[in-house]
Amino acid sequence: MSVKKTKPTRPTRPTRRTFLKQAAAAIAAPYFVPASALGRDGRAAPSERILLGGIGLGGRGSGVLGWMLPESDVQFVAICDPWKPRREAIKNMVDSRYGNQDCAMYKDIRQFLAERTDIDAVLIATGDRWHATASVLAMRAGKDVYSEKPSSMTIAEGQAVVEAAKHYRRIYQTGTQRLSEGNFTFANELLRTGRLGQIHTVRAHLAPWDAAEMRHDWLPAQPLPPAEEMDWDLWLGPCPWRPFNQEYVNGGWRGHYDFHTSCIGEWGAHTIAQCQVAIGAANTSAVEYQYVNNESGDGMVTRYENGIQMILQREGWYGSCGVRYEGTEGWVSVADGYSKPDVSSPVLLEDFKKLVNGYMTRTQRPMSHVRNFFDCIKSRRPTVSNPEMMHRSMTTVHAANICMWLKRDMRYDPAKEEFINDPEANRLRSRAMREPWII
Repeated sequence: MSVKKTKPTRPTRPTRRTFLKQAAAAIAAPYFVPASALGRDGRAAPSERILLGGIGLGGRGSGVLGWMLPESDVQFVAICDPWKPRREAIKNMVDSRYGNQDCAMYKDIRQFLAERTDIDAVLIATGDRWHATASVLAMRAGKDVYSEKPSSMTIAEGQAVVEAAKHYRRIYQTGTQRLSEGNFTFANELLRTGRLGQIHTVRAHLAPWDAAEMRHDWLPAQPLPPAEEMDWDLWLGPCPWRPFNQEYVNGGWRGHYDFHTSCIGEWGAHTIAQCQVAIGAANTSAVEYQYVNNESGDGMVTRYENGIQMILQREGWYGSCGVRYEGTEGWVSVADGYSKPDVSSPVLLEDFKKLVNGYMTRTQRPMSHVRNFFDCIKSRRPTVSNPEMMHRSMTTVHAANICMWLKRDMRYDPAKEEFINDPEANRLRSRAMREPWII
């Protein structure tokens, strides 16, 4: 969609008398520069600020934005969303924070990216269907990207994100924020430093709702809202055309093949990434997948080239997005809500602060996922959840889904990024994308 441009009006030249009056008034008036403009109110000076925009910020997006707004060197300036109530809600949130009315609103991502050449980075928190497409479009437009997970719908989409970040030299962070939290970092460091002995098994928590086999039907058609209220074509984006139904917009897209990555992707986008980073497999994917005859993939055993097995598991934690690492000398388990990790021996907890602080010193990464993103925008160093890590962990998610859909064991070659001797599985590495959103 092109944006209609109007011919600029030639400015009126001031008369000599007007000019002298304005100059005298300027000299007489006290010269005042806001402290914020000089960086003296705790905020960075304008030249040091990261200008941030948002794409598709609903409940999750507003939560992440709430983590970003307090950062003193970040200024949020514009929201893009095809649903009017959502973009207005973000504008109100931002304007209330800054005490002004400056947050701009856009409906169409194309107009937003074309016009806002001042924006350095974008926060993307749409539904799953838009994550990769919006990320690639933003990076092509010269923006650094923080994208919520699951950050790809297919293996091919993940490849496109990796290629765009490399080609356009963009900083990218996916929202696997547990890689920047103390309890999870401690568990990873226990493994890395050998305190658990030889690791043989890791376990990744699956969401305890929905199924791996998703719905292929669609919800009944409802009358379309006015275009200004909801641009349904833009909301769908690269997905197949489906009739409007408000339930989709309210979050009911989950569990539908067109829009979702299943119960495996819902939490596995976090927990599989966590496991792969911990076992030194951040830049690869599992090579074997054993089909389990249930609806969720609970109990599926996957294996990596280094011999470690990862088991997908629904139960076993008292919190969400849990991981468990098991070695010859002990084990550690952690999930959201744990005041401290569970360990096989209390002795393992004695060096909690030492291990976490050592990690931060060694990697120069803070225990703040959004701060890591902003620091890397300035340093141009890779983030903790960089494109390759995202793509390789999501490849394991997608391969596990494909294993469940085809109901058979399969092998995967991470170097070639293809299933071995399985043309049917290889066809599922990508999906058709609707024009004009093909990436």
